[in-house]
Amino acid sequence: MYLEDTIVAPVTPPGTGAVAIIRLSGPNAIRIMRAIWRPIRPRGTFRPYALYLGEVRNPATGASIDRALGVVMPAPKSLTGEDVAELHCHGGVYLIRRVIALAMAHGARMAEPGEFSRRAFLNGRMDLTEAEAIADLVAARSDSALEQAIAQLGGALAERVGRLRAGVIGIRAHLEAEIDFADEDVNLPSREQIAAAIADLAADVRVLHDSFARGRLMRDGARATIVGKPNVGKSTILNLLLGAERAIVTPIPGTTRDVIEDSISLGPYMLVLQDTAGIRDGAGREGSAGSDGIGEAERIGIERALAHAAAAELVLAVFDSSQPFEAEDLRVIQLCRGRRGVAVLNKRDLPAVLSGENLSGLAMPVLPFSALKAEGVEALRNELQSAVEALAGEGDRRGGVNEPVAISRERHRQALATALEALEGAGRAALSALPAELIAVDMALAAEALGAITGAAGVEDVLDAVFREFCIGK
Repeated sequence: MYLEDTIVAPVTPPGTGAVAIIRLSGPNAIRIMRAIWRPIRPRGTFRPYALYLGEVRNPATGASIDRALGVVMPAPKSLTGEDVAELHCHGGVYLIRRVIALAMAHGARMAEPGEFSRRAFLNGRMDLTEAEAIADLVAARSDSALEQAIAQLGGALAERVGRLRAGVIGIRAHLEAEIDFADEDVNLPSREQIAAAIADLAADVRVLHDSFARGRLMRDGARATIVGKPNVGKSTILNLLLGAERAIVTPIPGTTRDVIEDSISLGPYMLVLQDTAGIRDGAGREGSAGSDGIGEAERIGIERALAHAAAAELVLAVFDSSQPFEAEDLRVIQLCRGRRGVAVLNKRDLPAVLSGENLSGLAMPVLPFSALKAEGVEALRNELQSAVEALAGEGDRRGGVNEPVAISRERHRQALATALEALEGAGRAALSALPAELIAVDMALAAEALGAITGAAGVEDVLDAVFREFCIGK
């Protein structure tokens, strides 16, 4: 990535729209824009940071291409910290290509994914947590995800990590003073005081580290796998919750072979629903049906159902209340034992044979339901929302109920785990009367790990990992 060149890209989504914004950033951004766009008002009144109406023209032919708004934002007061220029054109796909081609003909090159944000980071306009918040803001699909992204964009996580890192550096400074002035009469903290300060810092780091479960729930939502034996109504219930015909419904066992996934909003949270193959015993081979009628494709579907149910935060167990209790029902109960979720007794429109008393192994609410008549949908949504909120409450207890900031990225969790390990090592060293140099090494590792979260101690491979997630134009 070359910081001395000028890049261009549309910053609005691809496809046809009413308006498309084309951004230039770099040392020649303003020159290139003035070469291909002219304000209708006299140039003498053209001021930075203000939008003006003008025309995009091909300088080689003088032909008009579009009427567009233009704005220039000189460095350093711009998104990237470089000279930035934008053209707000009409949103035709061909028109966008023509304008970008003109800019490239005058010296710009197409921006790489995340390059605008990366330049903003490298020029000190934002830290890594704020850059990641931009990606999270764009991808947000729930109120909780939006709230978390806005807080992180406002610097909440960076401020929290900054305070922790400052505490680590402060303790390290005392250790360095002990090393440098060991033979002089200098009033320095005792090892017990240093160990106590390190323990307090480690506790604070652990609280932030343990907020990961809550942060991931807020950003990505909870996953609920729908499980049950064949033909109990799992796919119909999925369609009812989604309000759309997402899964194929037939009376033929084994219709659902692969996992079907979609999401719904429950209060501020998102719930990802996974419809799976009906669970029954036996397995055919080589694509043919076995003696129990189960072919290889359905067997693989059942294995995937079991794997997704084991990995999901919630289970939605579905039973047929019009049929007697069977071995497959017992297997579903065993799969859900000790799990959080909701059980549904479907087909209440038919004479009841199975009741909640037969499901005594489940530690979750059991709801009567009729998928055929769409009865019980609202009650099911309410119970699922309560289950998701309970998960969020568990995350609060693990991460500290008074901790307003939560992490949601594995990169952050790993960095905090590294810092925590280093701090615990430093605390043990301090209590063991080991040389101050050894304690200082662990404190330096902790400071470096915390700095990697915001980019204060970033390396190139970390930047690559962060910004490769971005789309063109960000």
